[in-house]
Amino acid sequence: MRMLLEHAYESILDAGISPQSLVGSKTGVFIGCSISDSKDAFTHRMPPKDGYVVLGNANFYLSNRISYALGLCGPSFTVDTACSSSAYALDCAFRYIESGLCDAALVGGSQLILNCGLAAEYTKLGILASDGVCRPFDENATGFSRAETICVIFLQKRKDSKRIYANVVYSSSNNDGFKKEGASFPSKIMQQKLIEDFYSKLKFDPENVNFVEAHSTGTKLGDPEEVQAIDAVFCKNNNRPKELVIGSVKSNMGHAEAASGMASITKILLSLESRKFPPNINLKSPRSDVPAFSENRIKVATEVEDLTGDYIAMNSFGLGGGNAHSLFRGNPKVKSNSGVPDDDLGRMLLWSGRTEAAINAIFDDITQRPLDAEHIALLQNSQIQTTSANTYRGYGMFINDKTEGKAVCVKQNIQYFNGSRRPVVFVYSGIGSQWLEMGRDLLKIPLFAQSIEKCHDILMNKGINLKNIITSSDEDTFSNVLHSYVGIVTIEIALTDILKKLNIVPDYIIGHSVGELGCAYADNCLTAEETILAAYARGEASRESQTIKGAMAAVGINHIKLEEMVPEDIDIACHNGEDSSTISGPADSIHEFVQKLKDDKIFAKEVACSGVPLHSRYIIEMGHKLHEKLQEIIKDPKVRSQKMAKFNIS
Repeated sequence: MRMLLEHAYESILDAGISPQSLVGSKTGVFIGCSISDSKDAFTHRMPPKDGYVVLGNANFYLSNRISYALGLCGPSFTVDTACSSSAYALDCAFRYIESGLCDAALVGGSQLILNCGLAAEYTKLGILASDGVCRPFDENATGFSRAETICVIFLQKRKDSKRIYANVVYSSSNNDGFKKEGASFPSKIMQQKLIEDFYSKLKFDPENVNFVEAHSTGTKLGDPEEVQAIDAVFCKNNNRPKELVIGSVKSNMGHAEAASGMASITKILLSLESRKFPPNINLKSPRSDVPAFSENRIKVATEVEDLTGDYIAMNSFGLGGGNAHSLFRGNPKVKSNSGVPDDDLGRMLLWSGRTEAAINAIFDDITQRPLDAEHIALLQNSQIQTTSANTYRGYGMFINDKTEGKAVCVKQNIQYFNGSRRPVVFVYSGIGSQWLEMGRDLLKIPLFAQSIEKCHDILMNKGINLKNIITSSDEDTFSNVLHSYVGIVTIEIALTDILKKLNIVPDYIIGHSVGELGCAYADNCLTAEETILAAYARGEASRESQTIKGAMAAVGINHIKLEEMVPEDIDIACHNGEDSSTISGPADSIHEFVQKLKDDKIFAKEVACSGVPLHSRYIIEMGHKLHEKLQEIIKDPKVRSQKMAKFNIS
């Protein structure tokens, strides 16, 4: 039960789905299990004192426990048709999804060997290999060897799928009913009827199927009956251009009994992914009592076979006469460049885990192969929701190392998360935060580029080439205050658009100076057009009102103490913090005072303000002109929200 739970969880993550997102959904659980060695062990040999013998081991609870643990509200039951149990489980899941009673399904099989009691009984029935070797289709086969499997697949409707290994085209089942040979004798007739009806209902020519994963276990009775049924349908009229290729995974691993269908499905999925059909082992001489072998209609894969066509069929039957058949089609999608991005952008992955090692395991796995952008996106999607039990959270930034041909983690951080939500604050900076080519690399991000393109088109009507401003390496670019304003604000608009797209919503918004325009945009007070035109208006008002060549500087002193030191022609423009202030005034005075502070070992650094002494007495006229321009731009003023009202920095 524990292992089934683990694999159920993993299968959902592997599909790029957050298990938490399925809580309350119509997701069914269908588990194939027959005889449980663990149940016998806990019931008869080492009964626990906690009363969980039934709830921890009963077959019905193998499926119900998964539904409980993951909060799944679709049909949930355990299927027992002996060796065809998990194939029947797939059939049930297919039917429930087809009927609309399920939106998705977990299908699994469970078989563990924990004692030798059942092996002794199989020996008495004469179906266990006397030498312990499983030889499907072989003349010298004497039975099967037992094997273990715990396997779960996640079945979804195609429209909901983010990752598709294969499509289940159709599935069907029947039972042998009464047979004069006995209840446990396999029936060629009923298996043949199932397969004939299957393709007739599907209206699909079985000759289009070139590979069949058979149930064949290596028993003297079972193998001939099954192969003859397959021969009668797939090789009817002997019209095939070449032999039908069949195989049985039991030759490679033994017979997993109730879970054997899941083992066969796994082999089929790997075959469709790799376009290779793996060979059977232990086959020396095909059975002489199967004419299809000697007459070259069917051959057993003894070498790796290149997959031709897109279809593989699976056949399964059980000791009680339960037969199942299903058809799988490979996913025809071919990844462009094997998923390796055609740009040089990094890809970030967020991950959560119960331990730091759990997160590192995912990050390390990514670096074992070339960077796959689709895989990163799939993993990221599975983390949209997570559980509070995952107390470690981390991120990794990956790039593709073309020299090594593998992904490289260039930056990562993992921290313990105590469950308390910290507030998200967006801070929008003012002038001085601009630099040459500041938008060049960001333009590689498609969403960022879209936002910039919109702003660029608006400003082109004003004769301003925005894209040139944010990508230029010309030292004179930001000597023009108008360029500084529109450059800073458009970057802020585009970054805000990206954060909105990622559903990152701020609890508080802080803006400084022209950064308050970015604030207003994030607070939905201004549209993108109003925001960029307001930045343009501020630049125009600055140029029209500039009476002196000004300068600004950041100083590492509290504003109260600074008031006692600053010359009369310099204003304290901003109270940044307990030990940080900004001064503004005539350029020569600022240069001289900054040098004096530096000589006194006090931090002082000039700010790139494009020659405008902002937030000082020298730009009073600018305020009046800007107000007039904003009245023309903002026709429907909106009141800012509490997110922004708690802070008033200007």
